[in-house]
Amino acid sequence: MTAVLEKPTQLTPEKPPRQWKGPAVFVAVAIIALVVMPLLLEPFRLGLLAKYLCYAIVALGIGLAWGQGGMLTLGQGVFFGLGGYAMGMFLKLNDAGGDLPDFMVWSGVEQLPALWAPFGNPVFALAMVVVVPLVVAVLLGTLVFRQRVRGAYFAILTQALAAAMVILLVGQQGLTGGTNGLTNFFDFFGNDVAAESTQRGLYLTVAIVLGVLYLAAWQLVRSRFGRLLLAVRDGEDRVRFLGYNPATVKTITFAISAVMAGIAGALFVPVVGIISPALLGVVPSLELVVAVAVGGRFALAGAVLGAVVMGYAKTYFSEELPDAWLYLQGALFILVMTLAPKGIVGVAAALRGRLRKEASA
Repeated sequence: MTAVLEKPTQLTPEKPPRQWKGPAVFVAVAIIALVVMPLLLEPFRLGLLAKYLCYAIVALGIGLAWGQGGMLTLGQGVFFGLGGYAMGMFLKLNDAGGDLPDFMVWSGVEQLPALWAPFGNPVFALAMVVVVPLVVAVLLGTLVFRQRVRGAYFAILTQALAAAMVILLVGQQGLTGGTNGLTNFFDFFGNDVAAESTQRGLYLTVAIVLGVLYLAAWQLVRSRFGRLLLAVRDGEDRVRFLGYNPATVKTITFAISAVMAGIAGALFVPVVGIISPALLGVVPSLELVVAVAVGGRFALAGAVLGAVVMGYAKTYFSEELPDAWLYLQGALFILVMTLAPKGIVGVAAALRGRLRKEASA
């Protein structure tokens, strides 16, 4: 009997994933943001883009907490406001030049409140932009997550916190400027806030800060802590049974997202020229969550993209169809959540996968 020797089948080795794709896209976006946009856009539109990027920093934190950690936070406006007011207090004291800020004079305040005095120091003010949101988030997270509050209950709690924050700020006219907030800033570290060169520099600063925070968040998601965060999102009880403490993981993530919001608020103040309760209440916080959902909450890039797209859409439709914008925003959110729950990024990924499958067929 003759043995038939078959030639062994050679398996084609799989091609390694293109690790350069992500960094290449990041570099391309950075070049567009830092080089192309300042050359193409007029100062007014560049200022609007800087505002969108400030919102994108907040959205990045929401994407980290909600998309990666499963914590639907509806009160990021609180931390945005804490950072914004810390920067606004410094700028008002700097403009006053040792006197009382203008709104305090109008409110009948005769002596600078003790709370305001340390914010005349720029180092202290910049430190408080990070420290105050961090401390508030850690305290809130420790109290809430240890009681295993999650889901809709956590979302409602953060929303109530935002509403309480607005009431507190509005009721302290002589301390916070009340409904009007803090505005009429003239000097920003020795530069005229309204000058075109200053606004251009602020735009570049915001873009660079967003890029740095995005890289930090991206690295965090890819780390062991990031994998543990995903495990907490998908099965918190299982993680607890394995010996980890989900409350600690969620508190750390919530605090990081709060710090991002605080930094965004501090950058927002010189860019836009105002910080008021209307910018940090329930509605602005909900709009940011909608933006993250539209962009794609499961991807950090989707959160950033959603904030920019929704910011531009709000400006465009407010100019063209001012009475219809809120309806369009609500309709867009409903359509995305029902037809494309993974957002714009999810739709793009699905189309790319389909094209690859057709090309390989």
